Amino acid sequence: MPAFLLPYIFIGGGLLAGLIAERIVLARLRRWAARTTWKLDEILIDALRGVVFLLMTLLGLHLALAYWHLPPTHEEVLSKTIVALALLAGTVALMRFLSAVVVHYAGSYVPAPATTSAFRTVVQIGVLVVGLLVIFQTLGINVTPILTALGVGGLAVALALQDTLSNLFAGLHILAVRQIRPGDFIRLESGEEGYVVDIGWRNTTIRTLPNNLVIIPNTKLATTVVTNYSLPESETAVPVQVSVSYGSDLERVERVTLEVAREVLQTVPGSVPEFDPVIRYHTLGDSGIQFTVVLRTQAYPDQHLLRHEFIKRLYRRYRQEGIEIPFPVRTVYLRRDSEDGGTE
Repeated sequence: MPAFLLPYIFIGGGLLAGLIAERIVLARLRRWAARTTWKLDEILIDALRGVVFLLMTLLGLHLALAYWHLPPTHEEVLSKTIVALALLAGTVALMRFLSAVVVHYAGSYVPAPATTSAFRTVVQIGVLVVGLLVIFQTLGINVTPILTALGVGGLAVALALQDTLSNLFAGLHILAVRQIRPGDFIRLESGEEGYVVDIGWRNTTIRTLPNNLVIIPNTKLATTVVTNYSLPESETAVPVQVSVSYGSDLERVERVTLEVAREVLQTVPGSVPEFDPVIRYHTLGDSGIQFTVVLRTQAYPDQHLLRHEFIKRLYRRYRQEGIEIPFPVRTVYLRRDSEDGGTE
């Protein structure tokens, strides 16, 4: 075989090996990993997508380089370039793997898919910086001045981006203490409420029930009063205020009300069917006897439909049973001045 063909054979072999590894080997490994209960094998295989082909091609170029008989300077530059590209490909694969691991383990702790972009951003930046320093060291570039410049420049950047860094560390703190998680339904002290979509490196995104987005800086979220309706569990009590007129048979009112409440809990989506509703009289009001009926839903947003159906059915049942829901009563006294200056 002519010697001048060997470099091209190595290059072609590298390309062919890369295609086989991508299209056949990784495809079969991906199908095998999908049948296992361990998720990290799928993450690792996905992280290698495209990287294996590049590494095989670079390996073919590296083997072909010895047969091209280039000048030593050119050969050294090409060799270092190949190694740098290989390290860059490995850095990209490691960034993919670690960021996917962050998303996977974040999503395993919350009921909804989580996208914790704050952690992902920190992981990706950290891996990229370390990978670039290794590449620079491989290329013969002294990284000590770079590290010194990063230290001095980091101080200047920290002072200039004080608010941004405060939001970043506040977001990391929120994720670390796990009192607010992606997928939770929360209400802010200012009144906004909705599902936590993402805790980013600067802002936290909340999706309200009307399907709008509320963007709040992490520092404000960390210092405001937040009610988390998903902790310690997503089920929540739904109190409904009801009033009946004086003269009503309270035993009968309680029996009828609980029948309607149990029917609603059994038929309305989002309710907790096994929960036994509770009724408690609490006030002798101006117009009637007031009491609270306690229902229960699987999640906080489900209370609106449950309360709607309960009030509608309770009103219809009260009309059928002859139970009166009182109107506000006011006694008005009219004063009329008499002709002699007195009042009547």
